[in-house]
Amino acid sequence: MPMIGLRVEINRFVEEGQPNVVECLFIDGHGKKHSIIEKVPVVSSEDLNADSSYPRAGIIACQVVQRKKHGDSEIVEIDTEIPWHIESIAGQNCFDVLPEQLIEL
Repeated sequence: MPMIGLRVEINRFVEEGQPNVVECLFIDGHGKKHSIIEKVPVVSSEDLNADSSYPRAGIIACQVVQRKKHGDSEIVEIDTEIPWHIESIAGQNCFDVLPEQLIEL
């Protein structure tokens, strides 16, 4: 089964460390904004730091739970708990997103 990634916007640098930490944003399939604070190597292959320019493109690995019809469009339910135990700052790890927000890794 191919690994799937959710396209996110790396919005800002959060904390210096080993590794550095950034904030990632995305808008779900219902128009709600979500924020995820995560280590740089988990969301990007770039060496991002406080001096990097933002926003940047990032990817959060996830698992597709199910695909469902929503009117004339499709909504994909994903779980970011698998494989890297990622959750939003609100503690959420299941999201409904649009198919075009996903990429095969």
